[in-house]
Amino acid sequence: MSFVAFIGGYFLASWFFFRYPHLIHRRKRIPFKCRHISHRGGAGENYENTMTAFKRAVALGTEMLELDVHLTKDDLVVVSHDHNLLRSTGVDKNISDLNYNELPLLKEQLPLDFDPDKTFVGSGLVEERKFPLLEEVFRNFPNIPVNIDIKVDNDKLIKEVSKLIKAHNREDLTVWGNFDNKITVKCYRENPRINLLFSMRRVIHLVLLFYSGLLPFYPIRESHLEIFLPSIYLRKKTNPPLHNLMVKTMDVLLLRPALFRHLQKRGIQTYVWVLNYENEFKTAFELGVDGVMTDYPTKLRKFLSENPEFHTNNLLIQ
Repeated sequence: MSFVAFIGGYFLASWFFFRYPHLIHRRKRIPFKCRHISHRGGAGENYENTMTAFKRAVALGTEMLELDVHLTKDDLVVVSHDHNLLRSTGVDKNISDLNYNELPLLKEQLPLDFDPDKTFVGSGLVEERKFPLLEEVFRNFPNIPVNIDIKVDNDKLIKEVSKLIKAHNREDLTVWGNFDNKITVKCYRENPRINLLFSMRRVIHLVLLFYSGLLPFYPIRESHLEIFLPSIYLRKKTNPPLHNLMVKTMDVLLLRPALFRHLQKRGIQTYVWVLNYENEFKTAFELGVDGVMTDYPTKLRKFLSENPEFHTNNLLIQ
C-alpha cells in the first residue's frame, strides 16, 4: 500500500512541477528569441558560411546566423563546416595545416547536405567564395545572435572562440557547442556565461528524463535544444522500409509539444533543423518550437510573412 502511495505521490509531484518548473528552477534569461535561423548563412541561396551569405540573410531579416568554425595553422578562427577542404574547395588539405591566407576558394558549385540531389550554383565571383574569419562576422553583425558549432575537439579553438566572444561583448548573443558531449563540456568549462547547446548525449538524457517523469526535478545547464526533424530523412526516396520506420518512431518519441512547453517555461529555447520546405516549416511551428533553421532564408521569410500566426520578431527580453 505504501509503495502505491509513493508511486502516486511521485507522479503527482512530477505532473505538478512539470507544469510549474519555475517553482524549483530559476528561469533562464536569454536576451533573444529567433524564429528565423539561417543554416550556414543559407547554403541553398548563397555560398555556405561566407560573408555574402550572412549579409544577404540579415538583409532578409534572419534572426540568427548558424555557422561552423575551425582553427587555421596560424591560430585564426575561420568559418567553415569541413575540416578537410576537399568537398568544399576540391583541395585535399586540412584547415589546420594551412595559414589563413593559404586557404583556397570555395568551389563554384556546392552540393547541399540537407537537400538531396540539389547543388548550389553561385556567381563564381572570387569575393563571394572566400572563407571569412569569425571576428569578421562579429564585427559586421554586432547585434545579430550567432549560433556556433565547434566542429573539432580542440582546446585552443575553444579558447580562441571564447576570447572573440568576450572581446566583442557577445556572451549574451552567442550560442555554442557541438553534438559531441566532450566538446560541449569543454565549452561550458571555458565560459559558462555563453549560451550552451545540448550535445547528442544530453539530448538522449533529456528524453529519458522526460519519459521517466524526472525532468521537472533535474537542473539543466544548457540554454538551447537543437534537434533535427526526423522526417527530413524521408526526403530520400531510396531509403529501405526499416529506415523509414525508425525515422517515424523517432518523430513520435522526440517531437513532443509538452516537452517544448516545459523547456520554454524554464527559459530554454528549441530549434529544429534543417528544414527546407513549407510543409516542414508548418509542422515545426505547429509543434511549438521556438525557431526553424533553414538553407533557404527567402523561403522561410516568405512562409512567416504569409503565416503571421507563426511569426515572432527577434525580441529582447526585459
